[in-house]
Amino acid sequence: MQNLEMKKEFKTIAELLPKNVSVLDVGCGDGSLMNLLIKEKNIKARGLEIKQEYVKKCISRGLSVIEGDAETELHQFPDQSFDFVILSQTLQAFYNPEQVLKDLLRIGKSAIVSIPNFGYWKVRTSLLVFGKMPVTKTLPNSWYNTPNLHMCTIKDLFNFCLDKNIKINKIVGLNENKTSEIKKSNLEIKNLFSKIGIFWLG
Repeated sequence: MQNLEMKKEFKTIAELLPKNVSVLDVGCGDGSLMNLLIKEKNIKARGLEIKQEYVKKCISRGLSVIEGDAETELHQFPDQSFDFVILSQTLQAFYNPEQVLKDLLRIGKSAIVSIPNFGYWKVRTSLLVFGKMPVTKTLPNSWYNTPNLHMCTIKDLFNFCLDKNIKINKIVGLNENKTSEIKKSNLEIKNLFSKIGIFWLG
């Protein structure tokens, strides 16, 4: 069952998207986001998922999903073949996140990328006070079994986009059940108090 934060994240992503567009959901899991987008925005959605059990579940729900590893197979998608490409809380798990972002922005006219924010105050406090890697709702694994290879903060991804001349259309910070827009003027404070950052790029 989806937790409330995931549901809110998906709702926020849905609010960013216009109706009747085409979407590729990279790492689509059980298809919950795709299902929401189809129902609420009449979106033509396709998914890419590495886990076979999730692919089977998606297909059983009538969703168009193919099995594959985004790290090695995104290059097979033609340029500008979707209006939007979505990557939900998966960027940090790739060996080469920079190349993945390039592929997302090549395949889609725009990309929606969400990340668990390593700059969130509870994460900082855990490191400072307890001196160990934090375990939270958005970072539920211990250091030795986490799939996360490249943890970053909202500020890190913001600066990366500036350095690489990637256009940022909008950033939304998510904390518990509340959302707020993040801009350069409030970046420091939002980086401290947002659990999740949702970037609309390109």
